[in-house]
Amino acid sequence: MAEVGRALAVLLLAILPGTAAPAVAEPVPPPWTGSWETAPSGTASALPGAAVRNVVHLSVGGTAVRIRLSNRFGTAPLRLGAVTVALRASGPNAVPGTLRTATFQGAPTVTVPSGQDMVTDPVPLPVPAAADLLVTVYTPGDSGPATYHQTALQTSYLAPAGAGRATDENGAAYTTAISRWYYVTGVDVLGGAAGSIVAFGDSLTDGNGSTPDTNHRWPDRLAEQVRAGRLGVLNAGISGNRLLHDGAGPSALARLDADALDRAGVRVLVVLEGINDIKGTPTADDVSAYAGAYRTLVARAHARGVRVIGVTLTPYRGFPAYTDAREAVRQQVNAFIRTGGAFDAVADADAALRDPADPTRLLPAYDPGDHLHFNDTGMAAIAGTVRRALTGMPR
Repeated sequence: MAEVGRALAVLLLAILPGTAAPAVAEPVPPPWTGSWETAPSGTASALPGAAVRNVVHLSVGGTAVRIRLSNRFGTAPLRLGAVTVALRASGPNAVPGTLRTATFQGAPTVTVPSGQDMVTDPVPLPVPAAADLLVTVYTPGDSGPATYHQTALQTSYLAPAGAGRATDENGAAYTTAISRWYYVTGVDVLGGAAGSIVAFGDSLTDGNGSTPDTNHRWPDRLAEQVRAGRLGVLNAGISGNRLLHDGAGPSALARLDADALDRAGVRVLVVLEGINDIKGTPTADDVSAYAGAYRTLVARAHARGVRVIGVTLTPYRGFPAYTDAREAVRQQVNAFIRTGGAFDAVADADAALRDPADPTRLLPAYDPGDHLHFNDTGMAAIAGTVRRALTGMPR
């Protein structure tokens, strides 16, 4: 696995297909690399006077971190009274001596304009790969709707108004468990990483069906497989997201830059998106629209020096929204992904996860019971399929 990781690192630091591979074995890595991400999916009620201790799981480590915070869907300026970061010991408790205050151009507080993100100054905190971080955000006043990611599948913690501060190292004030990430949307690491891979999609990528608090989403499992190559893996999945239209969060085309191409050190984009367009209302049954959207995604990524892997759409017979007509659309979309020539490589998740006895269904061993999403075993299977596509990309 270490040899695979090193080979991937060299491959991903090459530029677009059709050009020569780097002449050196170890190209110079980017200074900052994305290690963790979540894509903003909507808003919840403001939390005036409260502090949210977000638990996030890094893919790669580094000598320092910087934090991305978002007011993308807010309707008023967001006042951040304090932001801290620490290595997690357990629950809401920090490893003693690791809590650091993040600053913004040297100041401990900042106001984030409506519709915008903000990145902290570098925080001098060495972090290992696969570490859990506590990113705590204290909002002293009512700044209106709070930008959040709804389906975290990770327990985080809330200290209600007046109960504590972001600088509380032992976490005693954080008495309320929550299942969303508030405000924080990314962690970059300095040094030690060769670049990052963005997993871009819907609930299949967001992790629905996997066991909460285990980091068994397929991007997490992919991170385990490529860690020897010092590659970060970022999860830009949003449950309910669509390729062609806004729905749960902006459409894939609308959010591509903010959630993928603008992230630090991105080398490869992995696209598993479209099933919600097929099974949604109204159904999008014009296959040429999918082809056009995929080609646009790839062209925009290529313009930024990013390669793109297309992932075939997996079966879902047995899910309430299934119909034979929609299955025909899925088959046509998959035919384009496989043979349309839009992508730099293809990860055939459909072939890997379908039931040989009925290819319109998931293999029961991968099905959490809803016949659409993947259980932990299915998530590992997707990760392996994507990793094989990565190693097979031309240089």
